[in-house]
Amino acid sequence: MEIARTLSLVADRASARLDLHICQSCNELSRSSVQKLISSGYITVNGMMARPSSKVKAGDVVVINVPVPEPSPALVAEQIPLNILYEDNDILVIDKPAGIAVYPAPGHPSHTLMNAVLAHCPDISRIDGSVRPGIVHRLDKDTSGVMVVAKSKMAQLNLSAQLKGRRVLKKYLVLVKGYPSPEQGVIEAPIGRHPRDRKRMAVVSGGREARTAYRVTKRFSGYSLVEVTLLTGRTHQIRVHFSRMGWPVAGDAVYGVKTPYLERQFVHASRLGFHLPSGGEWSEFSSKLPQDLEEALEQVPRL
Repeated sequence: MEIARTLSLVADRASARLDLHICQSCNELSRSSVQKLISSGYITVNGMMARPSSKVKAGDVVVINVPVPEPSPALVAEQIPLNILYEDNDILVIDKPAGIAVYPAPGHPSHTLMNAVLAHCPDISRIDGSVRPGIVHRLDKDTSGVMVVAKSKMAQLNLSAQLKGRRVLKKYLVLVKGYPSPEQGVIEAPIGRHPRDRKRMAVVSGGREARTAYRVTKRFSGYSLVEVTLLTGRTHQIRVHFSRMGWPVAGDAVYGVKTPYLERQFVHASRLGFHLPSGGEWSEFSSKLPQDLEEALEQVPRL
């Protein structure tokens, strides 16, 4: 994102929290906006990523990069087919295809999943006036698989609480280059904005906690098919973690490696489980590998 201006502060006193110190020093920034800037990696302390609750010491250099606000595209209904796995009065569970963004943003202002959802559920716009009403989690544009959309404010708050409390099951099938060792484990590494490329994420000191459990299910010649369970939900978490470990995701043009077997990243959200907002019963929904990923596996040489 383009930076509108950069502010630099030298703390002249110790402060309990970084976000409070910035708000006291820069009246133009609200506390919520400061917290968002910190979480997105736009604020550093002594050149390092930080957290809103980080302590500030006298002499610390705080750099604030204020990004240019991006214009919000309007959300309009579009008659785009949806593969609906489950629907009730509160939620919509969708098998999302690759190649479609979840909601409008600069670069893809229309033809998104939310445009299709609005056509299917016109009342969803009553949740709020944004371009992503009912969205509690998302999948990358080139990631396929199962996701849930809330159809009411109550359901949105319920699902958001389950996600925050880490009570939602999120499993993925991922093809990586190489052979993860051990074959089963948990990757723990904090994730934040890349210090030099704001459009990318990276493992950074001071980033947000990120934990990825994995289990190798099949080995190929030079590749491994891995079942991944997300224990946290950071942006690009799977792709960043496996790249950092030296097992980059096949077909991932940003963090992974190109492969002759497919034209997009091999990341598929295969299973999603949560308590239904309406009655509280635990439910799980699954999505089979789409045709392009099945064909890719058939082309990868066997051991």
